[in-house]
Amino acid sequence: MPAVQRPAVPAPRTTHSPASLAALARGFAADTASWEPLLRFTAPERFYTRLSVAADHEVWLLTWLPGQGTEIHDHGGSSGAFTVVRGELAEGTFLPGAVSSPHAAPRRLAVGGLRSFGPRYVHEVVNRGTEPAASVHAYAPALTAMNTYRHRADGTLVLDRTEEVDR
Repeated sequence: MPAVQRPAVPAPRTTHSPASLAALARGFAADTASWEPLLRFTAPERFYTRLSVAADHEVWLLTWLPGQGTEIHDHGGSSGAFTVVRGELAEGTFLPGAVSSPHAAPRRLAVGGLRSFGPRYVHEVVNRGTEPAASVHAYAPALTAMNTYRHRADGTLVLDRTEEVDR
């Protein structure tokens, strides 16, 4: 079995766990007055805006037109959580270095659906529905980089590139 390829990311110090980030995302999602006026649905790129930033975390609003999604990615060493506040999203999860189908069955997340994760979580999120969707995301520490992955011809998932996150 080939060695698992992982990006070189220092272990961040944070006071947030995936569970506390889930609570943070749910709290912001429940405060519809803070994010509903900000909703924008744009093409070809998805719309996103930061709702909050603090010393130990940040919270984002993302919107998704039908067909819009992410590449397979991680969060550069940050833990996170996201909850769907409008529409429906599909999430596929992956293990770097493992042989997997690039078309693995995704998990469907309707309004209220929530995912929380640690610093080495690799996934993709796509709006496979027919209606626009929106989601609230919380990260700790704040995002500084995202690593994207690709499948080699043999199906092995490998690191493709690392991009700095605009602050």
